[in-house]
Amino acid sequence: MGSRYIILVEGDSQRGSRMAPEEEVAALTEQAILLRFSNLQISVFTAETTLVLKIPGGGLLVGHLFTRNGKRFSDGAFLPAFGCHAECLKHLFDQCWGEYLLIWPNAGEECGFSVTRDPSGAVPCVYSLDDGRGFVTSDISLATALGRYRRRVDWDAVALELNYSHWTSQHTALLGVKELLPGCSLHIRRSGSTTGLDWSPWTCVARGNRHTEPEAAAAEVRSTVQSVVGAWADVDRSILLELSGGLDSSIIAACLSDTAADVECCTLVSPQPDADERHYASLAANRLGVELRTKTLDVGLASFDFPPPPYLVRPRINALQYAINEATEQVCDEHGMASYYSGGGGDTVFGLLGNASPAADAFRERGLRHGMAAIRDLSELHGCTVWKAGRLTLRKLTRPPKPPWTSDASFLDPSAITATPDPHPWLDGATDALPGDRERIATLAGTSVFREGAARGQRRYLRLPLLSQPVLESCLRVPSWMAIRGGKNRAVARSAFADKLPMAIHARRSKGDFLQYCGAVFKRRRSHMLDFLLTGELEARGLLDGQSLTRFVASTPRPRDETFIRIFDLCVIENWLRHQS
Repeated sequence: MGSRYIILVEGDSQRGSRMAPEEEVAALTEQAILLRFSNLQISVFTAETTLVLKIPGGGLLVGHLFTRNGKRFSDGAFLPAFGCHAECLKHLFDQCWGEYLLIWPNAGEECGFSVTRDPSGAVPCVYSLDDGRGFVTSDISLATALGRYRRRVDWDAVALELNYSHWTSQHTALLGVKELLPGCSLHIRRSGSTTGLDWSPWTCVARGNRHTEPEAAAAEVRSTVQSVVGAWADVDRSILLELSGGLDSSIIAACLSDTAADVECCTLVSPQPDADERHYASLAANRLGVELRTKTLDVGLASFDFPPPPYLVRPRINALQYAINEATEQVCDEHGMASYYSGGGGDTVFGLLGNASPAADAFRERGLRHGMAAIRDLSELHGCTVWKAGRLTLRKLTRPPKPPWTSDASFLDPSAITATPDPHPWLDGATDALPGDRERIATLAGTSVFREGAARGQRRYLRLPLLSQPVLESCLRVPSWMAIRGGKNRAVARSAFADKLPMAIHARRSKGDFLQYCGAVFKRRRSHMLDFLLTGELEARGLLDGQSLTRFVASTPRPRDETFIRIFDLCVIENWLRHQS
């Protein structure tokens, strides 16, 4: 579901063979996509169910908007009149938050218009412009249905996908289609188009904005997360909470207990023991006062050769995600819930770093005493000696930072090995950044995969409250060394909700996963996966090393060898490619 829209952009060139505007209006109206605004250059269409707000001064906002205290603007809150796009944007980023796309027609000699995507990235935005004409949309299939775009694979982008799994930049894997990234604006004029970054996570981690006391940090994190979850619960009312049994989704459950929403809780289990989180999930559900629904992910439910959702402009959904989407949709259908809630992104937001960066940050930011305390916390957190923690911290302090994306060329032909991807705009300005800040923000830039891989969000709203702008800002203000205080990961978040979480979850350090489930899928389907790859588009283009693939699939996996996950990643790309013609 989400906010579905398309903006048709008219340039000065000839229309060619595309539909006339009247036919496009009729075609979209048949899909319950209605005309909301039109001038000589643009026509804005949105789904009948998509919320649209008129902004004083001439703007249009697609999606949901709240005040900082969680009051919804459709419920009587008012905005002042703005004289220009920049003035409106500053107010929205400073005083408001939500899931939205701001559209602002510009007056002046060149006219044109600007589009801004909010920092959460919850409302998708891709675009294609040629000689001033084209579209901006949440769903590329709307443009293809109108004849405004014909799907063509960008093979250079595919090569990057092969080398850098889940890389994120403005480039998509479709030729001529770009993504407007979260916190950025697209400015379209007769003379051409430009993009710019308007919200940056680096503002939050700047020295004058950072917390200095853990207690104040915990109080702000608690207040912000509660406010955001409460605001969304007031919108959605009917919620299926996806409980993993971990800290992040349990915090969402704790916040929902203070709302009037109708909540059902669901946890997914597999025949393999590593993914059975029922004990912890039931504790969170009991605290919320609801029954825990359990859905088993049978190995046969996983698929690698399914039709991907037509909105995808990159390969994103793997066999496990397909199974999770299918199972969760079944539960939602059975109980008639209107939206999904997930703790997705919480590890990153709450500062879970699995290396020595937090201690290195403490040394650089607070000096020797705090640095030594952070080394002791690091030692306790990872169960290693203080000497080892200190050695790893020194390495972090003295070695140059690693690039944000890690290359993996396994099972690829040398011709498929490429240069590094374009940097995400959120990574600009990281030259002299603290190691932990750099790594957290780089990981945040990749959290779009949580939404892109969740096909269940097509039919219902998928809320990821922990990726909302106020939560991002509050948590980025927490220094990374605070997040390991006392030898606990995500320590500030734990402290913030200590009285609202079951004791076993508050103290928990381990985490379930579906690695054994994926291993079972591979064991059952590996010959089919090999055939799928060796008879597909990647092989036809000479991008795969078929011999190494064949040898690996025929071999007996070594204990704890996770190389088979790479086969899943390749199948994701191959499956997407087969459905782009």
